[in-house]
Order: sequence, then structure tokens, then C-alpha cells
Amino acid sequence: MSLKRYKMYVNGEWIESESGKYFPSYNPATGEAWCEVAEGTEEDVNRAVQAAHEAFQHSEWAEMTYTERGKLVHKLGELISQNIEELAEFETKDNGKLLREMRGQLTYLPEFFYYYAGLADKIHGQTMPIDKKDIFAFTTREPLGVVAAITPWNSPLYLTTIKLAPALVAGNTIVIKPSEMTSASLLELMKYVEEAGFPKGVVNVVTGFGMPVGNTLTAHPLVRRVAFTGGSESARHVVRNTAENFAQVSLELGGKSPNIVFEDADPESAAMGIIAGIFGASGQSCVAGSRALLHVDIYDQVLDKLVERVKRIKIGDPLLDETEMGPLATEAQLERVKEYVGIGKAEGGKVVIGGKTPENTETGWYFEPTIIELTDHNARIVQEEIFGPVLSIIPFKDEEEAIALANDTEYALATGIWTRDVARAHRVAKAVHAGIIWVNTYRSISPLMPIGGSGLSGHGRESGFDAIYEYTQSKAVWINTSSEPMPDPFIMR
Repeated sequence: MSLKRYKMYVNGEWIESESGKYFPSYNPATGEAWCEVAEGTEEDVNRAVQAAHEAFQHSEWAEMTYTERGKLVHKLGELISQNIEELAEFETKDNGKLLREMRGQLTYLPEFFYYYAGLADKIHGQTMPIDKKDIFAFTTREPLGVVAAITPWNSPLYLTTIKLAPALVAGNTIVIKPSEMTSASLLELMKYVEEAGFPKGVVNVVTGFGMPVGNTLTAHPLVRRVAFTGGSESARHVVRNTAENFAQVSLELGGKSPNIVFEDADPESAAMGIIAGIFGASGQSCVAGSRALLHVDIYDQVLDKLVERVKRIKIGDPLLDETEMGPLATEAQLERVKEYVGIGKAEGGKVVIGGKTPENTETGWYFEPTIIELTDHNARIVQEEIFGPVLSIIPFKDEEEAIALANDTEYALATGIWTRDVARAHRVAKAVHAGIIWVNTYRSISPLMPIGGSGLSGHGRESGFDAIYEYTQSKAVWINTSSEPMPDPFIMR
């Protein structure tokens, strides 16, 4: 049976790679190849970047007003909203996410395009009240030029959207390199980019592997900014490459995020939040709440609630509405999860539930939702990102210890706080090192709110108005309104 073939999208055209080669993409639910994707080369990247550069400098895009650009971005959001089912199915086939989760995600994804379209005419500078006679000073905000986006396999459409929408509204052009494991849904999105009417070269997609595609793109001298979402090791290569050309870079990396449950929390609400944080998307999320810190007075209650609900999680075909947890995205990821569970056991961890592949799945890359009790917070399974459905549970005695445990990690992306005490919620939110704090909820998102962390979780912010600053630069303008020459040219005015 012949597989569906995807070409690359460069300069407004669907093109073959210079190599003429294609590579397979696998359906995680079956482990079988379901499509083929063009294998990009260094020459393909150069062609895409040059097209983006020309579009930024000389095309109708360069002459458009912010309002005109905003209308195109809004149109793209409308087209996504009209094709939710189709896009959801492509992403589910490609990375194994639940179809019903993808429907939900694609329902709010257009809101990001609408939000940024609405900001199009609100990207402005300031008039400065300079304390100097005869000087009028103001700032403007301008686009950077060609920007690159490198997106991961766990949420291709969402993690592209939070880069693409602000970059376009700000007036940049973009070259996107999706994960080689999940390129199909993004290439399907390009059909709607084309239909929306974006000029040629404004949005480009080059598919392929980190070497040579990602490496060439991040080191290209015409690329002024790189937005990268992925793992810490790959991020180090990106930083080294961008440093060569002094390009700006933002990194949205991994996490070892805790859910802190205090003694006054509602046990059921906390348990459901923990489950959402670690077993939603099979734990394959940068903000996955892979650590649960439970107060000793509520430890048993919350653990019992967790185990009771985890026993009922329905694992299976992600295309079925009744399925609650689908497969891991790749076979390599499945093996990684198995390895870490083994490490956890060797370190003295007690597997409360799960810890193996399900018995009723003959094909695909599935793993049971797993809970492991530990007392040693230095254990590798507690400190290192796993990126799968594995929850480490550790007790604490008081607020001070909870904060110390939460901050005892090189990551600083997200934290969940479960308490009825508003004052405590504020204290802990301030004390915890994380870019995102959720109180009595988890995995809530909005286009208005920024996303990002620090440490091994990266730097820079995506989503919210913060993203506009990431894709623009400030220009300071000084105007001398006097007709008189400078009284002394050898001193600063």
C-alpha cells in the first residue's frame, strides 16, 4: 500500500527536497508507518531562508500595515476553526494524542490567532518626556526580520501557533522546522496559510532531521531569532549556533514540575489536578506535573483517591472517544519510560500502581499510568525529566519544607498549589521558582497568559503580550527641534 507523501512548503509552493528523499512517519497507536515526509537538506534551508528574507525586505508583506497583517492572521484562525476535525485526526495519527483532546485543543487554538490579530494595531512605542530643551524623543517597535521556529513532537500545532501568530502580527517572516516525528499536521496547516492569502515566502516549512535541517537553520546568518521548544541537550546546540550570528533565542524546554498539596486542600480536587498534570497527554508535556508533594496529614487520602481513579483510566486507541490515555509518541520514548521506572525501583521507589505496558495492547507504544512512592528527593526519577506517565510522590511536613522540595530541581517551568488558604497560596506562589503557577487547577492556558520558565526550563516567553516583545525590537528616535547648532560638540547633550 502506497503511503501519503508530504512535500515541503517553501516560498508559497509545495516542493520536493533537493535530496529527492522521503522518510516515514509512524502512527504511535499501531507502530506502523502511515505517511512519508520530504527529507530536507542544507540547500532546502538556504532556499527557505532566502525566500523569507526576500519577503521581509521586498514583497507586499513589507508594505502591509499592521491592520492588514492582523486581518490575515485572523483569517488563518477562522480557517482552523472550520477544519478542526480534519486537523485533529492528522495530529492524532502522527503523535498519538487523544482525538477528543485534539478537538478541544483545536477549538481554542483559533483564539490565539484572534488574540494576536487584535493586537496588530497595538504594537507601539512611547513618547518620552526627556528633560532636555529642544529635544523630542520617542520609541517605536519594529519586526526583527526572518525568524526560525523549531517545534517538538508532543503538541505540533499548539506549539507552532504560539510562535507563528505573534511573529506574523509583528511583521516578521518565518521558517519552521517541525519534529521529524510529527510533521504532517503542520504541513496540513500550511494549506490554510496558503488559503488565507499570506504572500509567498512569509511562512515556510522545511521538514527533516536536526542534522542538517535544524543545524543549518539555527546557524543561518539571515535568521535574526530562533524560537525553540524541545529538550535541554538540543537547546545547547541551538544556543551555540545562534551565538555565532548573535541571533536572539528563546527556549521553552522541559520541566520537573511539582503539585504541592497542603493539608487543607480538597483531596479529590487535588487528585484530579495531579492526574490532569501527569496522565493527560500520557505525561508528554513540558509542564507535566511529574512530582506530587503531599502533606503528611493528607498523604494517604490523596494517594487513595489517585489510585482509585488511575485504576479506571481507559487506555487504548486515541481515535475512540472513550479512551482517556493513548500511546507514547515514539518507540524510543516508550523505552525511555521503561528504563526510568527500572531506575526508580533500583533507587528504592515503591511502584503503587502501573509500571509496565498494558496487557490489552498488542500493537503501539503504550505504557500504564504509574505512581511511585519515594522518600529520597535526590533520586534520579525525581530529578530528571522522563516525559511520560510516571508520577513520583514524596511527603512533606510543613510549608517551608514544601517550598524547599519544590525548588530542589534545575528546572523552573510550572508548579501547582493546592490549598484553601489564599494567603498561603500567595506566599508559596511567590517563593516557588517557576514561570507558571496554577492554584487549585493545572494545565490551564489562555492566549493572554505568558508561558516559559528559567534554568533548565529555558528562557523567554511565549503567548500573551510578552510574545510581541520577543518578536520585535525597540528603536529610539531623538529629534532636535532647535535651529541652532550644538553649543559644544565635545560633550554629550
